[in-house]
Amino acid sequence: MRVAYVVGTVAGGTGRHVAMLARGCAERGLAVTVYGPAGAGERFFRGIAFVPLEVAGRPRPARDARAVLRLRRLLVRSRPDVVHAHGLRAGALAAIALLAPAGGRRVPLAVTVHNAPPGPGPARAVYALLERIVARRAAAVACVSGDLAERMRRLGAADVVLAQVPAAPAEAPGGGAVAAARAAIAGAGQPVVLAVGRLAPQKGFATLLAAAARWQGRDPCPVVALAGAGPLEAALRAGAETGGIRICFLGQRDDVPALLAGADVVVVPSLWEGQPLIVQEALRAGRPLVASRAGGIPELTGQDGAVLVPPGDAIALADAVLSVLDDPALAARLSQAARERAAALPGQATAVAAALALYQRIAGLTAAS
Repeated sequence: MRVAYVVGTVAGGTGRHVAMLARGCAERGLAVTVYGPAGAGERFFRGIAFVPLEVAGRPRPARDARAVLRLRRLLVRSRPDVVHAHGLRAGALAAIALLAPAGGRRVPLAVTVHNAPPGPGPARAVYALLERIVARRAAAVACVSGDLAERMRRLGAADVVLAQVPAAPAEAPGGGAVAAARAAIAGAGQPVVLAVGRLAPQKGFATLLAAAARWQGRDPCPVVALAGAGPLEAALRAGAETGGIRICFLGQRDDVPALLAGADVVVVPSLWEGQPLIVQEALRAGRPLVASRAGGIPELTGQDGAVLVPPGDAIALADAVLSVLDDPALAARLSQAARERAAALPGQATAVAAALALYQRIAGLTAAS
């Protein structure tokens, strides 16, 4: 089987997920090619057959038309059995490229929807159009959370499944690495509240700062450690300085397992998420977790794997964090529940097997028709 993956501008979690699927399918004997922006190829797809396809991050009619025409030519030449696009922009462009039979035959399209609609504004109307194209043209739509799956069904998608987006396995960090990571953040006896993610509005770090402002008078005062980079860094730094909030900006880190192991509480304050890797990593590390009841997070944590709070509610977030810090028994219960929940989550082999089954199913349906 020949599989073509189509990606647009991808962030860390999506890029790693597609790379995992591409490598897993190649290891199982499939002929795999990835089409996407050159930057994505350099960051995520080294060692995988990759063909540059510039998919703009925002609607650009002329550029989008060129991308559709180039993708169609590439697909006619490579003759894939299945195309799997990731993200609504890549999915819609692939759907349009496949409107006419490629090489005299219909090629089935699977699309994975990774994000919820944006808030009110012009982007929301564009997103709605992309959703309708994908819902009506894709042979199958995989969604990273149950709310997205229900949304795509309402839009008319006939075959909707829940995508499996597992975190990569990681070795347990050594004691020295954990001690060094913690010592660089806080002094002896100071609780560490860790958050990890791209510094972007969706991640809800402004809510975390507002929550942290509520515990600044405590002794010892919890220190917020924020690992990640992104467009909101300057604004978050300014907000922390104005509010006198104890926060350590760690930047982009490659020692997240050590940071997790050294944290007293892990916080995921996102306004919306699919299946965030940091939630899975925190569960696997057995860390007490406080997270938003948003998107696919409750599906990952279950009822007992985390304390869940309404997204955007700084008071509830602060109260939940302090309840864990002040109650060692609660922290211990959360740690145990996190490990048990992590053991029940699907791994990468299961995710690749599910993708293969999907490809075989939609390819078989197309051949039968």
